[in-house]
Amino acid sequence: VQLQASGGGLVQAGGSLRLSCAASGRTLSNYVIGWFRQAPGKEREFVAGDSWNGFTTIFAESMKGRVTISRDNAKNMVALQMNSLKPDDAAVYYCAAAPPGFSGASYYTPARYDYWGQGTLVTVSS
Repeated sequence: VQLQASGGGLVQAGGSLRLSCAASGRTLSNYVIGWFRQAPGKEREFVAGDSWNGFTTIFAESMKGRVTISRDNAKNMVALQMNSLKPDDAAVYYCAAAPPGFSGASYYTPARYDYWGQGTLVTVSS
């Protein structure tokens, strides 16, 4: 499956952005979806994850209450809505996909995902 992330940009602190992840080649509804981010000089970190069947949605502690995941199966896309953005949220954001079978800590582990988008840059001004 090929993934294309988009929607990044410059936003003021407290603002919102909606990132999209479009898939081609396979039906995204059959895959676990993860969103990660990587700031300069830092490791890639988990932001949010969603199971293929919608039964499980997990958010990083730092993002809880500020982010939601939604799927548009008709468009084969997944969106990450981010609100109340902070300067610390600035990073390149990546969407990733993996076949079903995740549990617990797997969502947080980049190596468990088989497919990655190219990343979209989010900049938050203070």
